[in-house]
Amino acid sequence: MKSLEKRGRSVEEAVSAALLDLGVRAEQVQVEVLEEPTKGLFGLIGSRDALVRVAVKETKEDVARRLLQDVSRTIGLDVEIATRRDEDYIFFDVKGDELGILIGRRGQTLDALQYLTNLAASRASSEKQRIVVDVEGYRRRREETLQRLAERLADKVRRSGQSMALEPMSAHERRVIHLALQNSPYVTTYSEGEEPFRKVVIDAKR
Repeated sequence: MKSLEKRGRSVEEAVSAALLDLGVRAEQVQVEVLEEPTKGLFGLIGSRDALVRVAVKETKEDVARRLLQDVSRTIGLDVEIATRRDEDYIFFDVKGDELGILIGRRGQTLDALQYLTNLAASRASSEKQRIVVDVEGYRRRREETLQRLAERLADKVRRSGQSMALEPMSAHERRVIHLALQNSPYVTTYSEGEEPFRKVVIDAKR
């Protein structure tokens, strides 16, 4: 965590100087007052400036990136991590050689890694965006598979008139199904059940 100590005639002046040096806004930092200012005798002798320590708060992205790097390094993997954002999610794309160990069977290891990353990042920051971790494009390929599955099952529901429940999925994968069918004139979707067994149901529009 980047931090520095700064003096000023008042706490406010010291904090303002620290913010200027760090190039950040007040809401992006934590402030610790190390010494309160004193006026001294007759306001002159023994007077002392305030001393503060100002530390830049870590964002969800900072914490998540560090965790992913630490995990990869611990198991001997050399990776590159790219980040992108939208309104609801922070996406991490992990690339490198021989990364199957981070994916696991049917993405189970990747889902566990994503869960731990969200947990650690949420404890460090109140930002609302959820974190999605992908390894070598696995989730992108999985999304394409889910979209085709959604369309195929939607067609079955349309023809039979009977609702169909998919297997339990993560929140991100359920979102893929919902988005794939949100404009369908024939079916609607909703989620039911409790985590980690929550699943999408495709139902015919009445």
